[in-house]
Parts: sequence; structure tokens; C-alpha cells
Amino acid sequence: MSDMVFRFPAPGPEPMVTDLEGWTKVEGTPMMKTWVQHTSIDGSVISGTWEATPGTWHASYKFYEFVHLIKGQITITPDGGAPVTLRPGDGFVVEPGFKGTWKIEKPVRKHFCIKLK
Repeated sequence: MSDMVFRFPAPGPEPMVTDLEGWTKVEGTPMMKTWVQHTSIDGSVISGTWEATPGTWHASYKFYEFVHLIKGQITITPDGGAPVTLRPGDGFVVEPGFKGTWKIEKPVRKHFCIKLK
């Protein structure tokens, strides 16, 4: 049964460093690093660690994402909606179909869990 519980190791030395699909820089020169550290047995869910430097992206989401913010500060503003500021310790969900900005105000590290199917 130990294969049914997965503990994240420290992020490895080889993150993906390209901007995520659907993410476009709109202010500053933010950079992101993504480590996919686990994929569910059926391939429907991925989880891992994401880091980003200050700046703003406009993001379009196809999938459900749960986030636990470990460090930094983000203000997320849905297109036509009110901004939401998130700080270390906050957990939040971004629903499929979300379109809006992610303003990284302080360098960010988060754990994520994305449902692909």
C-alpha cells in the first residue's frame, strides 16, 4: 500500500522553464519553473511544484487546478472580475475556463494539483 501515498521530494534540478500553455507575459519579464513530480496511476491528475518571479501573465485555463501557496504573493484578477490577493498558506482553486491575470508581486513557490481528465 505504500505506493498509494506519495511524498513530494525537493524539486529536482531539471524544471520546465517555458511559459505554460495559455500563459502570455503582459507586464515585466516574469520567469516560471515547473516541476511535475507526480502523475496519478490513471494519468488523469498531475501535481508538483511551481515557482515564478515578479511580473504579470494573462492566463487561460483548460483544467481544474488546486493550489497551496508556500511563499510569495499573487494577485489574480479574472477578466471583468475583482482581484484576489493570495499569500503564503492560502489554498485556492482555479476552475476550467478561467481567463485573467496572475500578477506575481513577490517571488512565488506553490504546490499544484491539476485534473487533466
